[in-house]
Amino acid sequence: MPDANSLGLLLITLSCIATGLYTWRRIHYPSFWLVAGYPLTALAVRAAWRKVALGCGLTKKRARWWFTLTPGSIVSTGTVKVRRRFRRVAVDTKPWMWLPVPTRHGWRVTVHLLEGQVPADYSDVAERLAHSWRVHAVRVASPRPGRVVLAATMHDPLVRIDQLPPSGELLKVTVGRLETGKPWVIDFRTVPHWLNAGATQSGKSNLANALLVGLAPQPVALVGFDLKGGVELTPYGPRLSALATSRAESVGLLDDLVALMVDRMGLCRTAGARNIWQLAPAIRPVPVVVLVDELAELYLMADKSEKDEIAKTSTALLRVAQLGRAFGIYLFCCGQRIGADLGPGVTALRAQCSGRICHRVNDPETATMTLGDLDPAALVSARAIAAETPGVAIVAGQDGQWYRARSYYVAEQTAEHVARMYADRTPSWAQITETACTTEMNTADLNELLNA
Repeated sequence: MPDANSLGLLLITLSCIATGLYTWRRIHYPSFWLVAGYPLTALAVRAAWRKVALGCGLTKKRARWWFTLTPGSIVSTGTVKVRRRFRRVAVDTKPWMWLPVPTRHGWRVTVHLLEGQVPADYSDVAERLAHSWRVHAVRVASPRPGRVVLAATMHDPLVRIDQLPPSGELLKVTVGRLETGKPWVIDFRTVPHWLNAGATQSGKSNLANALLVGLAPQPVALVGFDLKGGVELTPYGPRLSALATSRAESVGLLDDLVALMVDRMGLCRTAGARNIWQLAPAIRPVPVVVLVDELAELYLMADKSEKDEIAKTSTALLRVAQLGRAFGIYLFCCGQRIGADLGPGVTALRAQCSGRICHRVNDPETATMTLGDLDPAALVSARAIAAETPGVAIVAGQDGQWYRARSYYVAEQTAEHVARMYADRTPSWAQITETACTTEMNTADLNELLNA
């Protein structure tokens, strides 16, 4: 029997080990997870996979040769004689699972699909898998036929995020972090037009601030449409080449954008280029990023006298969305309420915006309008965004999938300071549009383009 001293020494040793592990986990969780947490988790997931698959309905019945107990005769004592027989029986077969691979915020594992299974079967039970494995969330991806990758996130990586990093590449801005731990990047060269929906205090304006701070140091022209009377974008005026604060001003500015687009068409046609990026740097025009705040105000009609103005505005904005990418004109449209009731122009514009961002919204139709043609599961996640998590959004990624993401917090004072700091890099709108007056397209052709 161990004496009291040995028992006390054992308790002290165990306490020291537990304290050391806890301190290690608090000071440097990534190394603790890779060395101590991941091996135990991988073994537990692998060992319990049969039970988890059976509970989630991911198993299939298959005939197997098996030893079974068959009841026989009853002896005089009342005992039933049994004997083992080797025969084919139906058993539950689990999908084959590889060994989990560690990631920064959890782990991922590849699973082989059984006959008749599709990746949607695993997407439907993703929440059940998360509860079975005691993790924050499970995402399902299918990199190749017959395989699914289950990515488990141990804890929500969007609870706290870092500061906004500087943007190094042209027209590419890191605005936040995805739920996978990877940076959330808005790249206008890859996805030229974006639709950003969100209710008040959802983080929609903060995302626009992060985008402006990232674009301000770059050699691009920023154009603003602020239908709140200019209260949102006017403080950033030193870095804006042009700003429209009413629908009447918006009509004129959109006409300038269309004329600029037509002029760049002629420039590319003369040089034999398909877009401005195939032009020589010496003659390449400056890219233009158009920031639209309160998109619905461009389409709302108080009386019939505004019908023609709205139609012209809608057509011009749609033309820019359809043809602007090749000529260096990109859209970032924001709105609290985006629905089909605003007219067919909004629906057509939505189809041209392949980049989708949906923050917390007040009505399901806005979420459906923003994400409805992507994935039904994205709608469920968008409606589950809590009001206590501003900046969290559902994002259609550049890889064709959707993710939960959160933008970096950028105070309005910070964005205003950056706008003043880089005011010297603001191209003059008059200089940008002066060549549009010399385009080969005459007035009749331009009016036809606007009203088509």
